[in-house]
Amino acid sequence: MDSRGWDLRYAGSELVWTAEPNRFLAAEVADLPPGRALDVACGEGRNAVWLAQRGWQVTACDFSQVGLNKAERLAQERGAAVQWLLADVTAYVPAPAAFDLVAILYLHLEAPTMREVLRHAAAAVAPGGTLLVVGHDPTNIEEGHGGPQNPAILMAPDEIADALGDLAVERAERVRRPVASAGEDVYAIDALVRAVRAP
Repeated sequence: MDSRGWDLRYAGSELVWTAEPNRFLAAEVADLPPGRALDVACGEGRNAVWLAQRGWQVTACDFSQVGLNKAERLAQERGAAVQWLLADVTAYVPAPAAFDLVAILYLHLEAPTMREVLRHAAAAVAPGGTLLVVGHDPTNIEEGHGGPQNPAILMAPDEIADALGDLAVERAERVRRPVASAGEDVYAIDALVRAVRAP
């Protein structure tokens, strides 16, 4: 979906997703001291705002101006300061070694493009910093619930890890996430990769 499509998806007054942070982000960064953070493809800003509320200096980028407008409103409501950047992540190259945390959550692009985004994201991690990538796993199509159904835009944990250059991978695994459904317990299967740059 292009930026116009996402503008349309975000056009309603309500948030498409909850205002609360992604569960995996909250768990994986809980032990990190606040520093400079980059939220790649931030959407409506829930994760960027949550990080800012916890003392992080956050830059958040997305190619949907409508999404960023909603993100700014959420930040104002919660008293959070975030630097919002209108940018297509397929062309955006963050400053190298500039961020203590880089987060890419549920960005799905065809593999060659996604590997390039991951390469730039990894290069943006400062010494001692962390990169967190979470997305729908390819097995989710057959074994999970919801999410994109196009295998060409889904990457397994090991494929993500292989694209991170000289970062040291601490976690690369499939994780299950409960999904709201009428009257039954269903789960999505996500790929989660956490990697760090040596101090």
